Amino acid sequence: MTIALFVVLLLAGTAAVIAPLARRPLAWPADPPDQRDDVARAVSSLRDLEFARAAGTIATEDYVRLRASLERDAFIRRPPESRANAPVRTLVAAAFIAAVAVAVAVFYLPPSAGDRAPGETVTGTVPQTDAIAALEARASANASDLPTQLALADAYVQAGRPQDAIPRYQAVLAKDPNNVAALDGLALILVASGGNDGAIVAADRVLAQRPKDPDALFVKGLALYRKQDWNGAVEVWTVYLDVGQYHFGSEMVRGLYADARTKAGR
Repeated sequence: MTIALFVVLLLAGTAAVIAPLARRPLAWPADPPDQRDDVARAVSSLRDLEFARAAGTIATEDYVRLRASLERDAFIRRPPESRANAPVRTLVAAAFIAAVAVAVAVFYLPPSAGDRAPGETVTGTVPQTDAIAALEARASANASDLPTQLALADAYVQAGRPQDAIPRYQAVLAKDPNNVAALDGLALILVASGGNDGAIVAADRVLAQRPKDPDALFVKGLALYRKQDWNGAVEVWTVYLDVGQYHFGSEMVRGLYADARTKAGR
C-alpha cells in the first residue's frame, strides 16, 4: 500500500508538470520579493502602536484604525515580476521532490505528532486563553515560582488586563524587591493609568541597578513629560535615545522629545 501510494503521487505530480509543456512553454517563476523587511517594519509599528495605546497618547478610534491598516498592509502581495522559461528537467525534478515530500508527510507526520489534548493543533500551538489558564494554574500551584508569576503578569498585560497583572508583579516584588522585569512592568501600567509619581519611583529603582535600562528610561521620561517637567523629560530621553535607538518606543519618543525641548526652550 505504501509503495502504491508513493507511485501514484509521483506519477500525478510528474504528469501535472509535463502536460502543460506540450501546449506552451512554461514560465519559470522568478524569486519572489523578500517581504520579511516589510513585515518586520509592520510588527515594529504595531508594537509602537500598542505602547502608545497603553501610555494613553492615542485616541481609541485612531488606534483601531491604524492597527487594522498596519495588519492589512503587512501582507499585501506585490505584483509578480517578469518570468523566464524553465528547463523541463528542472520541473520534472521539482515534481519528484514534491511527490517525495507528500509521501513523507503522509506517513511520518501523524506518528511524530504524538498525543495531543482535545482541540490542540498538530504543532502544539495553544490559544491565548488556554495559555493564560495554564499559567494561572501553575502560578497558583507554586507562588514562589517567580518566572511563572512574571509570565502570567505579562500575559495579562498583552491580553489587555493590566489590573490583573498588578498583583502578580507585586507578588514578585514581595519576594524580590529589585526584580527589574516586575518593576518595568509595573511602571508601564502606572504611567498608562496616570500614576506618574509611582511610575517614576519604580523606574528609579530600576535605574539604580541599570542606569541605562531602556524600558525604565522610556517610562520615566514619559511620566515626566506628562507632569510637564520638560527639562526632566529631555534629560532622561537624551540618554534613552542614545541607548534605546532600537527600542520599540523610540519612534514615539523622538516626537515627544522634540516637543519637550521646544517647551523647555532648549
